[in-house]
Amino acid sequence: MGNTPLVRFKGFTDAWEQQRLGNITTSYSGGTPSASNKEYYGGDIPFIRSGEIHLDSTELFLTPKGFENSSAAMVKIGDILYALYGATSGEVSISRLNGAINQAILAILPNNNVDAFFVCNWLEKEKSKIIATYLQGGQGNLSGSIVKNLILGIPTFEEQSKMGYLLVKLDTLLTLHKRKEENMKIT
Repeated sequence: MGNTPLVRFKGFTDAWEQQRLGNITTSYSGGTPSASNKEYYGGDIPFIRSGEIHLDSTELFLTPKGFENSSAAMVKIGDILYALYGATSGEVSISRLNGAINQAILAILPNNNVDAFFVCNWLEKEKSKIIATYLQGGQGNLSGSIVKNLILGIPTFEEQSKMGYLLVKLDTLLTLHKRKEENMKIT
């Protein structure tokens, strides 16, 4: 896509600036408390694993002791969650809950003037290209350094916000239509 996209919202004409994701965001991953220590699980801290990044609930919960005695890291609603390992490599979502993450998830926090929905949608759109480039035959893991070095075109914050809002609305409509279709199949 060069520096100027073919289709634009009315009133936007500035070229998009090419940036490394790591230059416009802060990111970190977490860790997993020892599964053999029963005191670490069963608390009230949602423990988000890579297969749960799209959900608003988790199967496991950490205790404060489990969180403190591990490298698990906290995320909040609105942070970008990016799956690094296994079958979910390259999956991305906006966090729907406050909770702890393990090492298989990279939390991505956009800097000022960078819209989370814009970045999230860009990562989703680029998923197949990222996997084809960095995972051998779909096997292996992505890493924080790979993700931070990805280059994307960034428009002004106003244009990012407009695009992000439109894409969220489209995702919501698609979800509603899928549910409607599923309900029609059931009845």
